[in-house]
Amino acid sequence: MNISSNDEIFDPKNRRQNLSSSFNTRDRVYSMDLITHSSQNSCSTAINFKWMLHQGLMEHRKEILRYFAKRGISVIFFQRRNMLHRLVSILANSFDKHVKLLNDMHVSHVHSPEEVYNTFMFSVRHLIIIKSGTIMDESVAIFLNKSRFVVIECPSPRFKKMMFGVASLSSVTNHASNYGPYTAEALVLASSNLHEKPLHLSCGLLVSKDKFIQPLRRRKRALPLSYIVSATRNGNDEPESSVGAYAADDQSHIISESSRNSTENDSEKGNLLDKLKAVHMHALAMEQWNASRLKLCHRRHAVSAANLIHYLALKSLDVDQLKDEVSSVGLLNLETINPYVIAGIQLLENLKSKSSENFNNQLTASMMRKRVNSNRDFLMGPVEDKRSHIMVTVGEEAITNETFINDILKAGTTVVRINCAHGDPSVWSETIRRVKINSQMLEKPCRILMDLAGPKLRTGRMKSGPCVMKISPKKNASGNVINAAQVWVAQKGAGSPPAHVSPDVVMYVDGQQFLEKLQVGDTLRFRDARGKQRSLKISKKFPVFSGVGFMADCTNTAYVENGTKLKGNKKRALFGSVVDVPPTETFVRLRVGDLLVITRDDFEQPQLTSSMVGNGSPRVTCSSGYLFDSVKPGEPIAFDDGKIWGVIKGTSISEIVVSITRAGPRGTKLGPQKSINIPESKIQYEGLTSKDIIDLDFVGAHADIVGISFVRDVDDIILVGQEVKKRKLDGLGIVLKIETKDGLKNLPLLLLEAMKLSNPLGVMIARGDLAVECGWEMMGDIQEEILSICSAAHVPVIWATQVLESLVKTGLPTRPEITDVACGARASCIMLNKGKHILEAIATLDTILKGSCAKKFK
Repeated sequence: MNISSNDEIFDPKNRRQNLSSSFNTRDRVYSMDLITHSSQNSCSTAINFKWMLHQGLMEHRKEILRYFAKRGISVIFFQRRNMLHRLVSILANSFDKHVKLLNDMHVSHVHSPEEVYNTFMFSVRHLIIIKSGTIMDESVAIFLNKSRFVVIECPSPRFKKMMFGVASLSSVTNHASNYGPYTAEALVLASSNLHEKPLHLSCGLLVSKDKFIQPLRRRKRALPLSYIVSATRNGNDEPESSVGAYAADDQSHIISESSRNSTENDSEKGNLLDKLKAVHMHALAMEQWNASRLKLCHRRHAVSAANLIHYLALKSLDVDQLKDEVSSVGLLNLETINPYVIAGIQLLENLKSKSSENFNNQLTASMMRKRVNSNRDFLMGPVEDKRSHIMVTVGEEAITNETFINDILKAGTTVVRINCAHGDPSVWSETIRRVKINSQMLEKPCRILMDLAGPKLRTGRMKSGPCVMKISPKKNASGNVINAAQVWVAQKGAGSPPAHVSPDVVMYVDGQQFLEKLQVGDTLRFRDARGKQRSLKISKKFPVFSGVGFMADCTNTAYVENGTKLKGNKKRALFGSVVDVPPTETFVRLRVGDLLVITRDDFEQPQLTSSMVGNGSPRVTCSSGYLFDSVKPGEPIAFDDGKIWGVIKGTSISEIVVSITRAGPRGTKLGPQKSINIPESKIQYEGLTSKDIIDLDFVGAHADIVGISFVRDVDDIILVGQEVKKRKLDGLGIVLKIETKDGLKNLPLLLLEAMKLSNPLGVMIARGDLAVECGWEMMGDIQEEILSICSAAHVPVIWATQVLESLVKTGLPTRPEITDVACGARASCIMLNKGKHILEAIATLDTILKGSCAKKFK
């Protein structure tokens, strides 16, 4: 039943001075006979009494209780007008259609759950608002002068079974918490039946003896003095209230009725052991509250899912002061117990109380640590010294270079990653074949992860440039050559240069006989694309995988095309031709202030007016319709992992005009297949694209692990689970790539949903897209948060994006890169992207991970 007490019913002047007029009005508006009749046909009747706190609630509380008690009302919710107010309103309105008399004076202002959900943007089910089963023998009266708390009055003791247990505010206001409906702030209860054993309630309460414990709450803002009003029954069967004051500093307090004006006495009673017990009870209560969800998790993940709930319960509390107290007595740090929350708290309690009480063996710290290692090995395989795995991204170089896979496995790679956004099944198949052959030959286990492309926005393909190779010797400021260009000359497919050789250019030639006759000291002459006479002098000869290769010096700038004729010693008839010169990279160079036009792949004619875009403006394409359907003028847009930023200036069905606001001083190149991010646009991606579903067939047949890109909400995981079950891929590892704001916010929900499957589970921190989506300055906190959540869930984490990037590309690391790797050693796996110096990067990473600093995290 939903009863209002607002201005549309009562005269504001009479609300405080004359309560009887309010009751008379209520009797006229609401049919109390129907209320009484309804209560006889149900176990209990609950009233949502929306009496504003400034309207004299405490002055007339006893009269209000007696009024409703005579009418068989067992529970009253007194609330301020907030989110929970609305939520209880829709619950009540769904039951009071036949009880509440609506006339011209008063109409229902909340008509459906959907109306409230859409308006206030929170997500919660009716069933978690009121939960039956708690038995109380005496009346309970609590008042908290803060809108985020619920005020509950129980005027009628003859109803032994009452509907009780209200979701905390963080369950309702989803925007105030990162963890959705799985955490609670606090809900305080005081009972007059003080001789009962401690009462464990599913909303995180503890009632014991003559005091009650307010669980710690996570700090939201500085709070003023608050008051707690509790009530017990006197000889006249009427409630007597007592008020206890406390400073609402979001810390833990134990409050007794006798400590009405003594905050110092409260502090003395709030000892460490009581606080630990309160935290312990809070974590267990959250597990009970989420029991129905935990039952859906696969038995392989059940314990881990429960520990995740315990961790979220702990994170919902402000335990900074408790951490200091725990550390001051030489006990464990609360920040280190994420993988075994309950076991850690229990251990702290036992140490503090000098107790040797045993607890569930499944939840002991050592068992939890074993589960963490077991889940990592289950996903990525065992690894020596329990160090982090090394994952390497490979592309077409894996099949063009015969020794590449062998070399990276020798260097320390344990997982090979293939991105389905690049290449095709023929390239993937050959890469996987070589990985498996070399892994068996070297007796080095290596698993294969394939990332589904997902709905990632990328720039489209650009028109290929000419197939020309530029050879450039190094010159000084005067233009004189100081170092000749190093050119690797070999037959296509013969093998890569030795690791200690770093050529500037790789030139493939046809004709095995030509190479067999070539000797050190020979000179190869040719005419370049401009018709200029140029020469290469052979300086060194090396044996390679299937033949020989040569290092040659070139002292003049040359442009070499496909088919260029090479002439050697005339007496030995040395002739050869250059082959397989790749097309030059095409790109647009963007500077601050430029206007960039993005067009659909299938639209060629310009749609926007020429007054907005000049004929010479740079253009790129994007095949995804999501981009054109989502952006609006004024919204930001980023390219190539945030290297270029702009603002949307205009849109049409086939074009978007972007004004560049951030780029390099000399401009920044934007090429094909570069990322596009629209962090503030409301874009609705598909969970799995049609290409992903096709590629999943190949992945399931050939790979060990599948990476799910751009997961955002539970629906995406449900769709993945359906596709995996349809193909009976129970052994396929699933890695959730966290690269969006929604994915980060919903991570606990995503993990709990994925834990319904029996598949091995992991998470990748895709730091490139996350940094663009959430802001660079937030990345430190974001990656720490993901590591902590996954540690609590016993889920392996992959540390990805720009790891040792300078070393991979140039051969020289930077100090920040090395410390980044040391930080990433806490993850189960560190991923390297492909690059010219990938072998040196793998060797460096392997050395760091084997060091003592990295082992401390394991």
